[in-house]
Amino acid sequence: MPSVLFVCTANICRSPMAEVLLKARRAGFGAGAADAFKQVASAGARAAPRGEPIDARAAAALQRANLQLEKKWRSQRVEDDHFDRYDLILAMEADNLKHLRQQCPPAQQSRLHLLLDFVPGMAGQDVPDPYFGPAAGFDHVLALLERGVAGLALAWREGRLLPS
Repeated sequence: MPSVLFVCTANICRSPMAEVLLKARRAGFGAGAADAFKQVASAGARAAPRGEPIDARAAAALQRANLQLEKKWRSQRVEDDHFDRYDLILAMEADNLKHLRQQCPPAQQSRLHLLLDFVPGMAGQDVPDPYFGPAAGFDHVLALLERGVAGLALAWREGRLLPS
């Protein structure tokens, strides 16, 4: 049963939004998916040592989509044990993936991918970091994350969890 960890830079925007989306959408993945994707989390390649709340603009974008993060949620940094605990570790951008590849033991390197590698025609592309831009950027990111989660769902239904 695949477990999924989404990773962005600080774990306050993109990766928690992706976590919420997968948790909300997994029931639509098909038979057994709700059980299969029970372990879903997010972390940051460079998250602050003390957990922080989600960025208010990310929370607002989720709310506009009728989605909400758990109230007790706090950011976390990618830890060495994550590479053993998660079957898929999905980075938001190439820089995050590079950081993960440096930290990850060789035996678990095959678990690391970009999220958009699961979207036909978007392999190798980044989910842009909306943090330093306008609030509308969070809605754009949410739409890209929806595509990534839908691509993950398609991979699940087709019996393949590695991006094509």
